[in-house]
Amino acid sequence: MINIAIDGPSGAGKSTISRLIAEKLGFIYADTGALYRAAALAWTRSGGGELSDKNFSALAMPPITLAFVDGVQHVLLGGEDISGEIRSPEISQLASRLSVLPSVREFLLGAQRKIAEENNVIMDGRDIGSVVLPAAEIKIFLTASPGDRARRRFDELCARGVKTDYETVLREINERDGRDSGRAVAPLRPASGAEIIDTTGNSLEKSVSVLEKFIRERLAAL
Repeated sequence: MINIAIDGPSGAGKSTISRLIAEKLGFIYADTGALYRAAALAWTRSGGGELSDKNFSALAMPPITLAFVDGVQHVLLGGEDISGEIRSPEISQLASRLSVLPSVREFLLGAQRKIAEENNVIMDGRDIGSVVLPAAEIKIFLTASPGDRARRRFDELCARGVKTDYETVLREINERDGRDSGRAVAPLRPASGAEIIDTTGNSLEKSVSVLEKFIRERLAAL
């Protein structure tokens, strides 16, 4: 199986770009951030509590899996499709806070690796190339300026009818960057051998074109 790891900070366009390129290549696209969002939703439904390894370990966590129907990813929590419930800013922020807990990362690691073992996959996240799939044939670190990423996320939220403002989104982007980069376990940073691609100022079409060209060239050289 061919594994492509795409890491990068929040709002860099990883999910959208990875999904579009996976469709072009006939690969499965695995949005691992959705797994953490599912864990966040499960935590919320359980009544939450203090965010700690002890509390997470004691939580009766339903199985979290990804299902693929005609190449489209669905996130299942105990068999329930929650794909539409995990995209709110609140769940996003809680997922980021949960992701610093070693017990949460260990809980989801096996599910991520199983997907990669069974499929030609493009998998995106924060530590795919460095921790989840360190032997991935192609590794990319996708980034953009905080302002650019905040604008993209703001436009996405507005399109979904979420009420927010640009300044709030920018603050949340900067806060999440700090958490992701400063966490003790699997901090956000380019994996060894990763190609760093900055999409600041790019349209979505240009970013997809740049990454597709790079990936096809690397695939041809395998």
